[in-house]
Amino acid sequence: MINSIDKVKKSVGIIGESVQINAMLSMIGQVAGTDITVLVTGPSGSGKEMAAKAIHKNSKRKFESLVVVNCAAIPSGIIESELFGHVKGSFTGAIEDKKGYFEQADKGSIFLDEIGELPLETQAKLLRVIESGEFMRVGESKTRKVDVRIIGATNRDLSKEVKNNNFREDLFFRIKTINIKVPALIDHLNDMHLYIERFGLEFTNDNDIPFKGFSSDAIALLKKYNWPGNIRELKNVVEGLIVMNKGERISSDMVANHLNINNDSLNDNFPIKLNDDSDKLERELILKQLLFIRQDINDLKQALFNNMDIDNINPTNPSFFLPSKENTIINEQGKNIDDAKIKGIKDDVIGEMTIEELEREIIEKCLKKFKKNRRKTAQALDISERTLYRKIKEYDL
Repeated sequence: MINSIDKVKKSVGIIGESVQINAMLSMIGQVAGTDITVLVTGPSGSGKEMAAKAIHKNSKRKFESLVVVNCAAIPSGIIESELFGHVKGSFTGAIEDKKGYFEQADKGSIFLDEIGELPLETQAKLLRVIESGEFMRVGESKTRKVDVRIIGATNRDLSKEVKNNNFREDLFFRIKTINIKVPALIDHLNDMHLYIERFGLEFTNDNDIPFKGFSSDAIALLKKYNWPGNIRELKNVVEGLIVMNKGERISSDMVANHLNINNDSLNDNFPIKLNDDSDKLERELILKQLLFIRQDINDLKQALFNNMDIDNINPTNPSFFLPSKENTIINEQGKNIDDAKIKGIKDDVIGEMTIEELEREIIEKCLKKFKKNRRKTAQALDISERTLYRKIKEYDL
């Protein structure tokens, strides 16, 4: 029995840190080591097949085949032939004996996706396989036997399908013993940045496209969308945004145009308490941006400022990230950090950015927050108005 969530994750590359994902992985770990039939439920595009793969990869059958069958994609007229096989001459076009998916999965596992789409006649034969491991090929009277672990999946409410006489009650009771629920994306939005990182990096690496990631505002806007297509839809959206905006960091405006949704005030994206002290509120606004870097701050400081006593630097001071002519920082080679194009600041959603790009984005957001009021913006950033004015001209803000 698997008792490690991390081990289940790594077995098939599942990502997510939310309570919902960890609960699903924990249950997979408990049932994977047995041969019990499992029903995986969840909305379309939520990742039911990944859950099935995790069950197989963490079972005693992991070195055997996992046969994946999309029951909804097979015409009802040939589905029994596809599942159980047929003998030569059993129907027009049957020019030779053929093994079905169950025989191909012998000693391994079979994943019946969209099991609720099976015709009632086929459901009766499936029940026999589950109970005894026995079946017959189409056109054959000989009983065959297989040793296979069955994993079913559906986005339907099978209890309602039973009431509507679309699904056999006895089969339902047989497969629902263990029900692993895959959450909809809307129920674990705090995992979204992990999916964006995975999809973005995989797509850009495969297609040789620079990846500068998604801004915090873009992520916030994506979280406002209801995602009817779940993770599958998110993957398509991420890839589409990258293709249509090659080499650009994805902004909230790009997301709004792509999804055809309104880009509301950015204030909605920052959960800052309005009754806080003004100075604390302004500083927190800046910190909200910096936290999206998800970079180990100590490692970043060590890499950029080797000669500085970093233990005495307060990372909550935004001016530390905004070098100016009044406090230009020199590295050990004597080169101004302010002028250096330092690449490779990696983040779950940032991709590759220069210090200057990060600095520009922070200043731009503050100016927007304070409606172009330079005094308030400079105070929030803890820099002088003269430095702010120079940065505004430098970045053409």
